[in-house]
This record gives sequence, structure tokens and C-alpha cells, in this order.
Amino acid sequence: MTTPHRRRHPVLAHLPFGLVMAVVAFGLFRIILYHWRQGTVLIGLALFLAAGLRALLSDDQAGLIMIRGRAVDCLTYSAFGACMIFVAMTIEGGPLDT
Repeated sequence: MTTPHRRRHPVLAHLPFGLVMAVVAFGLFRIILYHWRQGTVLIGLALFLAAGLRALLSDDQAGLIMIRGRAVDCLTYSAFGACMIFVAMTIEGGPLDT
């Protein structure tokens, strides 16, 4: 005899997505306050957070951060996060200028 599938609370089902979006919102807030470099880095870190959560959580737990397969999601989130941070740190007038 099998046990019935336990359903998660609707709020918990979207917690990973909400966590990522909270970091994005804080990044956008920093951009609005004219700290665009910090805000862009925060958005890039939010993408890395999404990649980490996608790698650690099962498909049922991932919620809205699950788009494709686990490997594809982790790769694309990480690549976009790295690109955003790279551009933010190397744009003219950035901390890596010599």
C-alpha cells in the first residue's frame, strides 16, 4: 500500500523563487539609489543563488526556478550571473581599471 503524496504549503513551494527575487529587488533598489555597480553585482549574485538552489533542491522543491533540466538551469544561471558581474566590474571607471 502506498502513502498519499504530501502536498507542500503553497508559500513554501515558491520560497526559492521568492528568495532570489528578494535579492534582485534589493539590487534594483541599490541601482535606483545610483549605486548601479553594487546593484548589478547583487543581481548577478541572485543568479548564482538561483543556480545553487537549483543544484541543491529536488525538482518538486525548486518551484519557479526550475525551467529546464537541472544541469541546463545551473549552467545558464551561473553563466548569466558571471556575465553580469564581469560587466559590472570591468566597465569603464570600474575597480579593475589601471
